[in-house]
Amino acid sequence: MDNRQFKLVAATRVLICLFAGLGMSARSPIVIAEELKPSISEVKIQPVQQAQLLQTGEIEQVTSVSQLSDVQPTDWAFQALQSLVERYGCIAGYPDGTYRGSRALTRYEFAAGLNACLDRVNELIATATAELVTKNDLITLQRLQEEFAAELASLRGRVDALEVQTSELEANQFSTTTKLTGNIFVNVTGAFADGEVLAEGETVFRTQPRTSPNAFRRITEDPNITLSNYVFLNFTTSFTGKDSLVTQLVTGNGDSPVNRFASAGLYNSFGSPYTDQTGVTGTPGSVVLRELFYNFPIGESLRVVVGPRVNWYRYFDNNRFTFYLTGAGSFNSSGSTLLNAVDRGSGAAVLWEISDRLKLNVAYLGENTEFLTSNLFNSSSNPSQGLFSPTNTLTAELTVAPIKNLNLRFLYNRSHVRAIAGQVGGAIGEPIYGFADDGFDGSINNATGDTYAFNFDWLITDGFGLFGRYAYGSTNIEPLNVSRPNGEVNAQTVQLGAAFPDLGKEGALFTLSYLIPFSVVDGRNFLVSGGGDGGTQYEFEATYFYPLTQNIALVPAFYWIGNANNFSNNPNIYVGNLRAQFSF
Repeated sequence: MDNRQFKLVAATRVLICLFAGLGMSARSPIVIAEELKPSISEVKIQPVQQAQLLQTGEIEQVTSVSQLSDVQPTDWAFQALQSLVERYGCIAGYPDGTYRGSRALTRYEFAAGLNACLDRVNELIATATAELVTKNDLITLQRLQEEFAAELASLRGRVDALEVQTSELEANQFSTTTKLTGNIFVNVTGAFADGEVLAEGETVFRTQPRTSPNAFRRITEDPNITLSNYVFLNFTTSFTGKDSLVTQLVTGNGDSPVNRFASAGLYNSFGSPYTDQTGVTGTPGSVVLRELFYNFPIGESLRVVVGPRVNWYRYFDNNRFTFYLTGAGSFNSSGSTLLNAVDRGSGAAVLWEISDRLKLNVAYLGENTEFLTSNLFNSSSNPSQGLFSPTNTLTAELTVAPIKNLNLRFLYNRSHVRAIAGQVGGAIGEPIYGFADDGFDGSINNATGDTYAFNFDWLITDGFGLFGRYAYGSTNIEPLNVSRPNGEVNAQTVQLGAAFPDLGKEGALFTLSYLIPFSVVDGRNFLVSGGGDGGTQYEFEATYFYPLTQNIALVPAFYWIGNANNFSNNPNIYVGNLRAQFSF
């Protein structure tokens, strides 16, 4: 039973005490009303809720007192209840056929019941059945109406106000089937290094031959502090109440300062806050389609997601403490660095909730990412490449919850990555971080990769939790020059962190984490960038999500990067970010 049904039934119980049979009781109804006053502290119901309740008409009236299984002829109010049922028809019961007349009620419930009976009496008079209403009944009603004049006026006033508000909402609503929500992120970000930083590549997007004087960059100046924005507009449409058609638009103008220190293929990787990005192709500030998919159920435990732009991260590698809105929020912390070559793609996902403790998600996606230019990427919508040609991925994830508040996730990802300009890597290169060729500055074929990953989060107490990830990825390298040997680039990544929910305020979350984003196990000779000198980059990150209101939050974060770009002699890099976050 919902809350409205409870209140309406409570209101009908009031009438029993109200009238005590409309003249059958020796006690004054005013005295009865006074006796009910202590119940106000027991059940607190707002008058506007009572007014809304009277408009619903969702509960069928009882036509015979015998329909109420818990009302017996020996009950003190039996005759009163019988009178109200048979003469006035203003009694309703619970769906299970009970009346529950011993529940407490408030003066507002009392007034709601009185108002219902007044309406019924007026209806009987208007329909020429006034003989059903006795003089004693009218006297009783008049006295009660005078006693509860203030409450009745409040109820009627609020009903009128609700009707006006409802009419205004109906006239100005965006859609009867679509809900509009939004997320706005405003970032102030700065980054600096202890000294000169060595990076591979002519730029952060392009490499040069290993013997070229432009094969490396030396960054001696720190970037300036930036102020940027990143915005989502979300349109969620439901046709049945169980399905959802999601259309998400995005705009932004961010370029995180730490990217000035990154090797080719590592753009928006180490020390980059996730929301400090442009997120679009072409001119910063333009609006593009980020997500478009339809999610619908099949039976009780199965859901299917299909669309031209499905967000892989909605369904895989989730973690309660690294969700970018509230938890560890850098690109490297919010998800495994070896997953996934397709951020958004065309295809389908199947979500199977086997039980409360066991879930299986499977998806196939062809690359169609919003921030990549369509002439080089977006292969799924390009007729010369298509949905089933590289780049695409097949992912399976099994989530196990062996005990309460502990989630274990096991992932396998098969990637088929298209070579661009004879190299694989960059934004669609996972499990490679950087760019790879044949090891001699020569071109390679499209590559396949396999990634095995594990992810967990554990809320040990209400105020403390642990989280972490591990992944191992292998990418097959096949040179176009058949005289050169095939090989593999094998790499691993690890993350371990601690979380402190509700620190300082309910809803807040403080996270500390340590991670290694891309440690090359073997095959570094194939990496024209990303391998460094064989060193291992590591990071310490601290993020504090602090909600000011339900819709506004401040999120300061600090990142410390060592051995940047996998060069063991690179100085430390420090990143500070303050994010203001708005949602509606």
